[in-house]
Amino acid sequence: MYRRILFALLALLALATLGGCASSAGGGGMRPVASGGESSFRPPDSIADSGAYTGVSDYRIGPLDLIRISVFQVPDMQRSVRVNSSGMVTLPLIGTVQAGGRTVLELEAEIGRKLEEAYLQNPQVTVFVEEFTSQRVTVEGAVNKPGIYPLTGQTTLLQAIAMSEGLDELADPGAVVVFRTIGGEKKAALFDLEGIRSGAVADPLIYGDDIVVVDRSGSRSFIKEITDTLRGFIGFERY
Repeated sequence: MYRRILFALLALLALATLGGCASSAGGGGMRPVASGGESSFRPPDSIADSGAYTGVSDYRIGPLDLIRISVFQVPDMQRSVRVNSSGMVTLPLIGTVQAGGRTVLELEAEIGRKLEEAYLQNPQVTVFVEEFTSQRVTVEGAVNKPGIYPLTGQTTLLQAIAMSEGLDELADPGAVVVFRTIGGEKKAALFDLEGIRSGAVADPLIYGDDIVVVDRSGSRSFIKEITDTLRGFIGFERY
């Protein structure tokens, strides 16, 4: 069932990509955004403005994330806590707090409010997400162990491939496609793992909900049409 759903998703992406590139021949559709490097493939809009996995983004904390909480001049509140499966954390002085579904800034404000109720004046609260366990990446195609893997902090494409126990013997390391949603649109970028390993191309960061697909050498699959279309591009934008 999972593979059928993934196949349908990638088929739709293939049609959108090919249709966009066909229209670009007439001056619209897709265009390259950079000649190479990580900067050509933007992160999701929710964290694009603040960089990768910083404490000032719109990222919403999820179950099993590990967060670091500190309150200025309150030693008992300097600690790392794991969000439970219900999205809750338990803290000294204030008890249980809903962390799941809140941004870092929202959680800071809620902890500060509860501390004020506990008679602490003007508490200075800082929250930092140490592990993004609720964020996951899907790795599919010619890898030894396809699956869905949690992202526990910053993760690059090579690290995501390593999670899936590396490429299988039929893999084409020059045909690795990362699918990402940016601004509500499905985008894709083609990467060459050999170029990344040699240092010729930056190893791009992988974000939650990305889909990584490794094509097979000499294949004639639908993913091959996407990789052929993206040859010469590191990333693309719709305009």
